[in-house]
Amino acid sequence: MSDARERYGDIIDRAHPDPQKRPRMSRKNRAAQFAPFAALTGYDDLIRETARYTEQQIVLDENKKEELNRKLHALLNAGEGQEAVFTCFVPDAQKSGGTYEDVAGRIVNADFLYGYLTLDNGRVLDIGDVIEIESELFLKERN
Repeated sequence: MSDARERYGDIIDRAHPDPQKRPRMSRKNRAAQFAPFAALTGYDDLIRETARYTEQQIVLDENKKEELNRKLHALLNAGEGQEAVFTCFVPDAQKSGGTYEDVAGRIVNADFLYGYLTLDNGRVLDIGDVIEIESELFLKERN
């Protein structure tokens, strides 16, 4: 230490000079200059996407398909556009699998040739993706 004092004694205890031409940079901005950079652009997004959970589509047996078909025809024959909640599979756009979601609405068009239902809210459902149909109509049938 004494060797350093001898060599640099004239500048060791001096105050750091303030910049004359521009304002002093904040500590946050100075720290940001030395922060690690993302060497692998998109890597964090890829990790998040891989970790995101998706479900595989449930394959229905013939009994369940028949039950859904019966419920669907009962809704169509009820008239007045009976409100129902359809639980359906929505394929994921990014990877295999998807999620199940409940979609509420009234059927305004049923296209059995191509297998689609159009609801009053504008949603179009693939009949093959529907795994459950709930309605007050079915509750009345049970009672």
